[in-house]
Amino acid sequence: MISRSQALLIVLLVWAAVYLPALGSLEIKGEEGRRILPAVRMVESGDYIVPKVGSEPYLRKPPLINWLVAGSFKFFGQRNEWTARLPSVLCVLAVALVFITVARRSLGATGSTVAALIWLTNFGMIEKGRLIEIEALYVSLFAIAFVCWLSWWEQKRSPCLTWIVPWIFLGLDWLAKGPLHLFFFYAIVIVVLWRSRELRTIWNVPHLVGLIVMVSIFAAWAIPLVKITGGAHVAQVWSRQFSGRLAGEGFKFGGWALNIPRSLGYFLPWILFVPLLAGAKSRPEERGQNLRSTDGPQIHVQAALFWASLISLIIVDLIPGSLPRYTMPLLGPFAWLLASILTAEIVAWPRWLGGEPFSLKDRRRAIALLAVATCGAVCVYLLAIVPRLQARQNVKTIAARIEAVVPGSERLYAVDPDYQPFLFYVRRPIVYVSRVIDLPGDASYFLVQPENENAAESARQWLPLSPRRVLSIQDYRGRRVSVFAIDKR
Repeated sequence: MISRSQALLIVLLVWAAVYLPALGSLEIKGEEGRRILPAVRMVESGDYIVPKVGSEPYLRKPPLINWLVAGSFKFFGQRNEWTARLPSVLCVLAVALVFITVARRSLGATGSTVAALIWLTNFGMIEKGRLIEIEALYVSLFAIAFVCWLSWWEQKRSPCLTWIVPWIFLGLDWLAKGPLHLFFFYAIVIVVLWRSRELRTIWNVPHLVGLIVMVSIFAAWAIPLVKITGGAHVAQVWSRQFSGRLAGEGFKFGGWALNIPRSLGYFLPWILFVPLLAGAKSRPEERGQNLRSTDGPQIHVQAALFWASLISLIIVDLIPGSLPRYTMPLLGPFAWLLASILTAEIVAWPRWLGGEPFSLKDRRRAIALLAVATCGAVCVYLLAIVPRLQARQNVKTIAARIEAVVPGSERLYAVDPDYQPFLFYVRRPIVYVSRVIDLPGDASYFLVQPENENAAESARQWLPLSPRRVLSIQDYRGRRVSVFAIDKR
């Protein structure tokens, strides 16, 4: 049996090997800027209610991830890629620790450790967990809520603990991305209770209290936001986000057809062991004695997790505007399911794969091999691929070109810049304005998008001086921006 200290040491070593090396070596990419730039604005302005990208409110996503990044910047006193991405890797670690503590009695000492390793070393979590993207936070909060609920339900803990505490994390998850996670969570809860013939127990007062707590957590931010920005505008943005996904805006059949295969890819390499579900004949040796489930019902819980996860994955992936990453909350239930299978007393491959028994010794070797191989693959990535990616970085290059034309003592005014990742690397004081006409008379340098160039060239607030283009840049997205200086010659 693995002791708590041994489990903790294994988890920390694997987590550190996979998630910490070269965490800040690559410049921000993809959607990372939309999580980081609002955090920078929050730290500079002190406004933590309305997240902003550039000069405009960014209302498409709730601000929890922005708050965490801003907190990291303030705690460490530094603004760089490492401090921006640290919240993601800490969220991933938190779930692994919850597995080896909260789930230890349900899954057993070995099973809970295996679940933590599966969580840390699946492709989906590695891809998102090393970036400051919403999925790392969103999926982690969901996993904590799931592990707490299923563990405490199996252990027959207090209804207040079982039906209220997990909903705190579901409320925080709503602040991370919105309510989609509730579809996955309730799909699992309902099927598990139904298969265990306890579906009627979902109707209880602590559950109602949990729902109130969950909604209150989201409302604590949403109500002040509506008062500041206007309810109609917020409702329009949120409605468009939801309806756009259902209506399939920008629908491409090729991408949609690959949704399910790409979603399943997030569960690699561990998904290769899912066929063992058919050959798991009894509960793990190390499970506690006072659990709700016995040998038969435990298999029912495994089947419930499998079918609830599979059906909800297919439903979400078949929505026209859906993306594979939307199904990532299922990584937590998957880790639980597979750990319970791999640590069962009797396991055999299904007949269509030979029907041979899979001994406990061989399973332990396979688990250790996959965990070590994953750590090794990350090392290869760091040594062979990261240096090449660093040589191709261009976001920092754009920032350096701007700093070359804007003296260190000057402010850079950004006119309605929209989403510009390179602004994270510009170390000049940046002031955001919505229109060229809003630029003050003492502004010396300002940045505009192409649609504002004519207004910049004809601006009159500096007469008899005139603006002069000193730099024109095109980024990796094909987007062009220009820097103007007030010609004082």
